[in-house]
Amino acid sequence: MGSHCLDGRRTLVMGVLNVTPDSFSDGGRFHSLDAALKATGRYLAEGADLIDIGGQSTRPGAVEVSVEEELARVVPLIRALRGRFGPAPVLSLDTFRADVAQAGLEAGVDWINDVSGGSREPRILAVAAAADCPLVLMHLRGNSRTMNDLAHYGDVVAEVEQVLQERSVRALGAGVRRERILWDPGLGFAKTTAHNLSLLQALPRLRAHGYPLLVGPSRKRFIGELLAEPRPRARIWGTAATVCRCIAAGVDVVRVHDVGPMVQVARMADALWRPGAAPPGRANGAPRP
Repeated sequence: MGSHCLDGRRTLVMGVLNVTPDSFSDGGRFHSLDAALKATGRYLAEGADLIDIGGQSTRPGAVEVSVEEELARVVPLIRALRGRFGPAPVLSLDTFRADVAQAGLEAGVDWINDVSGGSREPRILAVAAAADCPLVLMHLRGNSRTMNDLAHYGDVVAEVEQVLQERSVRALGAGVRRERILWDPGLGFAKTTAHNLSLLQALPRLRAHGYPLLVGPSRKRFIGELLAEPRPRARIWGTAATVCRCIAAGVDVVRVHDVGPMVQVARMADALWRPGAAPPGRANGAPRP
């Protein structure tokens, strides 16, 4: 098996589980523990390979919650998920905070998914290194309040590429093993529609650096702008087309809200662009790190 147990033969599908009241398309849906547990069971039954847990909305304009609030949202859920589903599901924690990452790992998560790429709280790199866990480094400018004002680039692909390289060097310097690092170009984060399309077209260039890619196009605003569809949950077909583009470009993980339909899209796209794709196996059988 390859790095992170991602062997490149099958695209992994990561289901989004936001336990927040204000995420851009599913805010409040899984805010209760019972609702989150039910959603996870459904995701696993639909074929999700990983579950990405978020307790802090990072959408443009979101208000950041305290560390204590984020911990109160995610740690009991992680423990409940392990109690309900056992050790098999691969759990990822979407956080840029070192203390939350540490608590999440202690509670049972397997991956850390940092939207800031280690820039908000650099100590998170040491936390990931000590746990020897997969670490997703995403490209982001500013924060939820400022990112829309920072969507200005001379060459968006080159600048995203440079930042991800720099953040990877910092992660390596903190002790994270190269084979544990994934890149995420950060679609929708300080990016215009044109920027997002340029990055999607340039995915093979990013993949050529040798780091597995994780891309989260699901229901994003640029899809809504292109389709004149203001309702995030109605952007499923645009998301499906974007997932196909990701898979054709060699992306290793797609992060989505509509798990069942996107698992079908991914399996079909794998058959088209990865004819040697491995069978999906059991619904919750993602390779563990």
